[in-house]
Amino acid sequence: MQAARPMDAQIPAPASAPRAYALTRLSLSNYRSYVGIALECDARPVVLAGENGAGKTNVLEAISWLSPGRGLRGVPFVEACREEPGAAPAAWAVAATLLGPDGAFEAGTGISANSEGETPRRLVRINHAPASGPSALTEIFSVLWLTPAMDRLFIEGASGRRKFLDRIAMGFEPGHAQACAAYERATRERLRLLRDGRGDPRWLDGLEAEMARHGAAMIRNRLHAVMRLMSAMEEETSGFPAAIIALAGEAETLFAADPASACEAIAARLARSRRLDEAAGRTLFGPHRADLDVRHARRNREAASCSTGEQKALLISLILAAARAQSGRAVPVLLLDEVAAHLDETRRMALFDAITALGAQAWMTGTDMTMFEPMDSRAQKFRVGNGAIIPH
Repeated sequence: MQAARPMDAQIPAPASAPRAYALTRLSLSNYRSYVGIALECDARPVVLAGENGAGKTNVLEAISWLSPGRGLRGVPFVEACREEPGAAPAAWAVAATLLGPDGAFEAGTGISANSEGETPRRLVRINHAPASGPSALTEIFSVLWLTPAMDRLFIEGASGRRKFLDRIAMGFEPGHAQACAAYERATRERLRLLRDGRGDPRWLDGLEAEMARHGAAMIRNRLHAVMRLMSAMEEETSGFPAAIIALAGEAETLFAADPASACEAIAARLARSRRLDEAAGRTLFGPHRADLDVRHARRNREAASCSTGEQKALLISLILAAARAQSGRAVPVLLLDEVAAHLDETRRMALFDAITALGAQAWMTGTDMTMFEPMDSRAQKFRVGNGAIIPH
């Protein structure tokens, strides 16, 4: 899918295209703790320091909305509205100038004004023109994030690990977001028909064919991402532990047995499971039930069985590997929330050096600016507090 980007509004790519995505301008309106701010920077890493609750994570979350999905907090978009006591929530907006291998783009997202009786909608604009939806952003921008909430990624349910892998897969295949959304829509509609007892076999056949087509694309994209990650792991020199990763699931096993006929096989399996799905009230088979298996390579131990520190190091290793793997096109922007605070000095230096080696624009937050002193002129530093962001 092509993003909406009028040729007369596009800024041409420089003769030497950047090898990393970056933001050079960010503005927020009515966004959580911010009435309105505008921040300008260059393509170097960015450090945001301030007290807990100052609004550092809000900035990172705002950037994460410049991609499909529910942002790094995983919440409905209406929850990002700034709320004033006694006043109705106002529509929020995030706008940015994005740099990448195809040049510079003006991108924005937010929600429509909530007129009476109207459900707020998430809107996306690229180069001041309406885009078809959030998935259009994957054509011009790539972003990965790591937050404290992800520290339990290996020990909680498979849903978080799927979302983690899907975020990485979007960096290799922009259409992955669209395939996931189409699969989810068809899955919801099929389940609704089964629950309502209106399961006309012809309708169900069509929906299952659609689920199979988009589901096979999802599996293909995820397997490609796993392969690229494993290849990048072989180049691991950052001081973080290498991981062994694999995609697991019934649909994935079916796909691996014969990729050429996977669509037909998945559709047939869905047709056979109609009564089971109707009784369970959920779809029991498909790529929405896949899991990402992760092991500590040197210790040959499941990530879930590793110590908290080892799990954190494995997560950072996966993020860095994903960034290296995507560097063939352009290194994604990295949003690293409070990551440095949980690392010892050696690992902290290793992270800073790895970011520098990648040429990545990493947005890092922390309460103590001194933790980032080793970055010196390699980073731009800002103080966050009282609804404002000022240069340090």
